[in-house]
Amino acid sequence: MTAGRTDLGTLLVVEDDPSIAELLQLYLSREGYRVLSAFDAAGGLEFLAGGEPSLVVLDLMLPDGSGLEVLKTIRASSDTPVIILTARDADQDKILGLELGADDYMTKPFNPGELVARVRAVLRRAAPAEENRRLVLGGVEMLVDERLVRVDGRAVDLTPKEFDLLRYLLTNRGIALSRERMLEEVWGYSYYSDVRTVDVHVGQLRRKLGRWASVVHTVWGVGYKSDPEAAPRDSGKEAAPEAGG
Repeated sequence: MTAGRTDLGTLLVVEDDPSIAELLQLYLSREGYRVLSAFDAAGGLEFLAGGEPSLVVLDLMLPDGSGLEVLKTIRASSDTPVIILTARDADQDKILGLELGADDYMTKPFNPGELVARVRAVLRRAAPAEENRRLVLGGVEMLVDERLVRVDGRAVDLTPKEFDLLRYLLTNRGIALSRERMLEEVWGYSYYSDVRTVDVHVGQLRRKLGRWASVVHTVWGVGYKSDPEAAPRDSGKEAAPEAGG
């Protein structure tokens, strides 16, 4: 178990590779989470029996069984968010994990920073509704219930789809989102639809965000993400359009 700031909740990492478990402890505890580590399925279930963590990071290949069985046990009695982190990258493994109730699925090798971002995003989605009613990034503030967006304190007039797009980006702060995924989640379209729809709406949204247009960041070759490190553009300069990646 790693000590440190514990105001953000307790996370359980079920991972049999000590080096990976230590890496996760380092990154997650630095963000303010209390981290518990179990190196097999039995240890993970023992921690779960002793109390419900805020989230579980779960490997699938454990020395004493499958992580999928641990996931089934969790889902039998709890809605605790679960992120699968595994070297098994076959589509059928991903589909099965998600169908059994995992909230997200990452494959190894992985970027620890992205894992932290996904933990934050999953916890935000799992939080009680009242905790998600105000989303803020830089000078952009969204009041979800009022469907109101302010930039530097001034209300901005967004179309319903622009609002939904910005909400999806802010809710998944720091996570690179493909155009196909954004189409499915925001528009409800299949990936066979025209992904340029996303680019057009992103362009319109950036113009309305003005000097905070950099909140919506292009991830080349993938899509977009909301950038936690976005900075305002110098008010004396015009925004340079950012092409889609």
